[in-house]
Amino acid sequence: MFFKLADNIALRSWNDVKYAYYRKRDVFAQPLTQKQAQVMLLCDGEHYIEIDDTVMQLSLNRLILPCEKGESPSKWSAYRKYDNKYFPRMNLMITGKCNYNCLHCFNAADNAPLMTEWKFDEVCNLLNQAEACGIHAFTITGGEPMVHKNFMDIVKEIYKRNMYIDELNTNGFFITQQVLDEMKDIGCFPLIKISFDGLGCHDWMRGHKGAEEKTLEAMKLCIKNGFRVKAQTQVHRRNIETMLPTAKVLNDMGVSEMRIIRTTEVPRWTQNAGDACLTIEEYYEKMLDFAKTYQKSGMNMFITVWQFLALKPKEKAFSIVPVQCSKGEYKPTFSGCRGNRGMIAVTSSGEVVPCMQESGYLMQMGKHFGNVHTDRLKDILTESPYLENICTTVGTIREENQKCGSCKWFENCTGGCRALGLLFSGKAFDFNGSDITKCFFFENGWYEKVTDTLGEWTNLSVI
Repeated sequence: MFFKLADNIALRSWNDVKYAYYRKRDVFAQPLTQKQAQVMLLCDGEHYIEIDDTVMQLSLNRLILPCEKGESPSKWSAYRKYDNKYFPRMNLMITGKCNYNCLHCFNAADNAPLMTEWKFDEVCNLLNQAEACGIHAFTITGGEPMVHKNFMDIVKEIYKRNMYIDELNTNGFFITQQVLDEMKDIGCFPLIKISFDGLGCHDWMRGHKGAEEKTLEAMKLCIKNGFRVKAQTQVHRRNIETMLPTAKVLNDMGVSEMRIIRTTEVPRWTQNAGDACLTIEEYYEKMLDFAKTYQKSGMNMFITVWQFLALKPKEKAFSIVPVQCSKGEYKPTFSGCRGNRGMIAVTSSGEVVPCMQESGYLMQMGKHFGNVHTDRLKDILTESPYLENICTTVGTIREENQKCGSCKWFENCTGGCRALGLLFSGKAFDFNGSDITKCFFFENGWYEKVTDTLGEWTNLSVI
């Protein structure tokens, strides 16, 4: 019989991934065995293929389809080899400009030095480079990305290249029916992550009167049009008591997920909000109280409490974020940050950074890992200071950080968040620094406190 690759399947390989396939609109490539890859390489409508167990399994999994002789797979599906390391995603800050003046954010409207922005032709060039490196999924962010005059043009250019937007970060101000209709027309249905900082507190936090009403209306409109919405909520002393009633409103509205983030001790936040920042202990205490009440509330919205908990009411289960490896899972070859190992972050000035959460600090300190305006993306993803940083393993962190290396919980914690390790290390560029929030968690019995408090649900993070 003759076969071709299914229209939603693309056969790929990279320097560090011999053979894998993308399924359209799935972020990560899935590995293939040598035998599977050999069969799929012949699925071009030209080679006659004998039926065996491998062919049957690939067909049952809808990776390949029977076809007539000469019926070729699409240009996107056909096999491609990339001479760089595997990176499926890009976190792209298309502008540093914003229409809000948020009290905690380095991209606030009054921070003029940071208001760099991509020109449309520059974005198109970067998209060409990304496509040539095997990147196919994007997080689009800012600033406020929708203030860019070519926002929809950029969205369309991504889809013209058979790439897609997995997530859109926005404050919701510019979301209209027309924008959503244009996105739907090209098959663009990202997770829309909208900042919302609590009932009665949002206007103050965002420095914009009427922001709360506008944001809630934007969420409703997205949900009405079939988009998944994730609320991103900064938490601090001034809004901590609004978290549960805010969750109730979002849950009843149909929001898919609420992500609660401890506003950290960055200079701008301290300057604007004084002592509003929760200490690590206060954060854990308040958020565990919240989790206990939420567990019994009957709400079913997924909740993530940044660097602490994930609450999954539909499964009646929870994960403990500081536990990066459950018992027996640890491998020293794991990436120091598994979340960012496959997603290159590019700022509005073209700088590449390990993660967007580090970008403001790195810029302030004058630390550079490369810039896509002057360096080819392929070179950055082949051999570069950026790649050396992002490919650091947990084994290296253990070797280079004395505190982590001697800690009995390291194989569960794996060193914690690298951005927080950098922030709290006390050294200018100690990317292997200790994440003291995780130290505090394990050293003060918070694992036991969480499991005792939420014990009615299944613990997915057993140590």
